[in-house]
Amino acid sequence: MNALELTLLYLLAAVLGVVGFRFLKLPPMLGYLVAGVLIGPHALGLAQNSQGVRHLAEFGVVFLMFVIGLEFNLSKLRAMRRHVFGLGLFQVVLTMVLATGASLALAWVLPQFWPMNWKTALALSGALAMSSTAIVVKLMAERIELETEHGKRVMGVLLFQDLAVVPLLVLIPALGASGEQLVTALLLASLKAVVLITLLLTGGQWVMRGWLTLVARRKSEELFFLNLLLITLGLAWLTELAGLSLALGAFIAGMLISETEFKPQVETDIRPFHDVLLGLFFISIGMMLDWRLVLERWFLVLILVALPVLFKAVLVAVLTRLMGATEGVSLRTGLYLAQAGEFGFVLLTLALQNELVPPDLFNPILASMVLSMLATPFIIMYSNALVLKLVSSEWLTQSLQMTSIARQSIKVSKHVIICGYGRCGQNLASILDSQNIPYMALDMDPDRVRQATAAGQTVAFGDATRLQVLMSAGLVRASAVVVTYLDTSSAIKLLGNVRAHAPQVPVIVRTQDDINLEKLQLAGATEVVPEAIEGSLMLASHALALVGVPMRRVIRIVQDQRDARYNMLRGYFHGADDDSLEDLNQKQLTSITLPANAHVIGRHLNELSTLLPHTSIIKLRQRNGVNLPPQSDVVLSEGDTLVISGTAETLALAEETLLRG
Repeated sequence: MNALELTLLYLLAAVLGVVGFRFLKLPPMLGYLVAGVLIGPHALGLAQNSQGVRHLAEFGVVFLMFVIGLEFNLSKLRAMRRHVFGLGLFQVVLTMVLATGASLALAWVLPQFWPMNWKTALALSGALAMSSTAIVVKLMAERIELETEHGKRVMGVLLFQDLAVVPLLVLIPALGASGEQLVTALLLASLKAVVLITLLLTGGQWVMRGWLTLVARRKSEELFFLNLLLITLGLAWLTELAGLSLALGAFIAGMLISETEFKPQVETDIRPFHDVLLGLFFISIGMMLDWRLVLERWFLVLILVALPVLFKAVLVAVLTRLMGATEGVSLRTGLYLAQAGEFGFVLLTLALQNELVPPDLFNPILASMVLSMLATPFIIMYSNALVLKLVSSEWLTQSLQMTSIARQSIKVSKHVIICGYGRCGQNLASILDSQNIPYMALDMDPDRVRQATAAGQTVAFGDATRLQVLMSAGLVRASAVVVTYLDTSSAIKLLGNVRAHAPQVPVIVRTQDDINLEKLQLAGATEVVPEAIEGSLMLASHALALVGVPMRRVIRIVQDQRDARYNMLRGYFHGADDDSLEDLNQKQLTSITLPANAHVIGRHLNELSTLLPHTSIIKLRQRNGVNLPPQSDVVLSEGDTLVISGTAETLALAEETLLRG
């Protein structure tokens, strides 16, 4: 297979893997792993895990570490220091200590079943300590749990795990040295890392800011991007030259850039390279998996899936409980962090390269890590049911929460329920308060709720997507519900609860744009407010006022545009990628230029409404470039262009009617 055919095979496998797992609503990383297993030498045999492919995949790890370094934020660490350097530190250290001890004990009792020395046990314990940032963060964001008590603890542990990878990248290659050279190798590697990091971080940030400023002044996007690649790969090469790993240099490069004003631009530029190369890395990992060996040693694989997941879940839950969390929060934190992680693969392959992992154990360990990650979405999905079953006090805790909400809302009626108390929700509450309109706000950030409650505002901690929370907030007595956060899937779930139990209560939903407007209205939204449209209307009003248009006229123009939004601004021009059933059923825009033989030529524009049922004429653009409203009585002529709104089916009929000779 030549280079082009191999490239096409990798791209096809990646596309099919990602599409399949997106369809199943699972993280794309798992799609890459499964695709690698299928096309690898141990399954279909379509591709070999060649040295060249492995070298290219290493760049995926380099850019992953660069992004981790880029997200390294001192203020963020300071704010979460209790969770990061408390719970996170204890989780990583105790996992490694206990796992190493257990491995050595098992190797002593069953040497044939588990051949292991202390260096191998230590390297594998580092891989075991990692959890999947990509999977867990995505699932928590979808479930709106990032600001919950367990969500903050999970994020703190994941952040420390990302930082713990750095010393492990130094430690594992040093463990590959022979016995008499091991101490020297460890000390030398540590000294190199400390000296290099100190040199780069003391004067490196000043040099990096000055150099990036110089490059940015050239105002060339390609030059800025090439310079970014040069910095990342250059520092990676520098650390490798010093006898350390490529990934360590990339991490330092990300840290240096994170403290500059160019961080947002760099994040945007590097993301495509990071995602593509990281996908290639996971495909190469999947290609290493020999499913035949896995089937032969299926019992060992099941043990390696069950025991580490159970061990990590219990350890994290106990540590979280000892650090003051409730039993429910502790158990949720443990369940969310029980799986293997993407950095576990990095450390496992690094250990294999340094001959620390026995070849006959590599495939069972790799398979167990993949299976634990595949199980994660289901563990998180059923975590609440598990917590309610295993923690007797959790039901009482949730009941007390509902009672607390009900106590605040019991005396009010005809109030507004505000779902989400961020900046938008607080502004709305302030306006309602100024008009003496009662409200009840719900938010998932306990710190924000505590501060707002102390300030005398009517706010309670609760998930607005849960029916019990809405009912406790007085849904049936409310005059309106306002969803202020930007999460369509959550808003649709909330709308379903309101429509089923209080259909008389109007619901206003905030969105970023009008893409999901039809979907939200079908789910029961009374009004949808797209930020992009409202922002454009405000920009237009300021622009009109500044060029001298009277304010009364400005207000009228903007209001007319706002009233016409559902007819004119909601539509979009159909493209080649808008071919799903949902797209075809949504309103679209189309432009039809009238030819010389069109039978409507010579007729008045305002007469067309009777000829084109179930469609709306947005405007007429005459051949001379003049735009006219649909109410105009102008006579249509050859070359005029009609802009029409409707569904795909009605637009096709309209086009046939207009172009008929």
